[in-house]
Amino acid sequence: MSSLAMSSFVEQQIVLHQFTAKHCAQARVMLGWSREALARQAGVAVQAIEQLEDHGDVDDETRLILAFRLEAEGLVFFPGFAPGWGMSARRFDTPAAQPSAQSLISQLMGSTVATSRG
Repeated sequence: MSSLAMSSFVEQQIVLHQFTAKHCAQARVMLGWSREALARQAGVAVQAIEQLEDHGDVDDETRLILAFRLEAEGLVFFPGFAPGWGMSARRFDTPAAQPSAQSLISQLMGSTVATSRG
């Protein structure tokens, strides 16, 4: 496995362990988003967010999509702490980019797919 592919894999594993159900709910509140709004923004079903926040159980792909969508708003996640604003938090006078779920999946999986062919 190339170092880029390994780096992407390691990053995804870190996100999966750092982003909790509680983080998801807290991040939504910080952004002023409902479950429905987050579902629209991330391109996932509202039921997936309900499943994560109410039961802590959702597939890894959905957890990654939600974590990276919330991180795109400038939030960072660490185990045992509430979400915080990262150093590169977007300015609120600038409209947020609204990538589709497929775009996010492509970005997440693209580096591992692209490097495994080369």
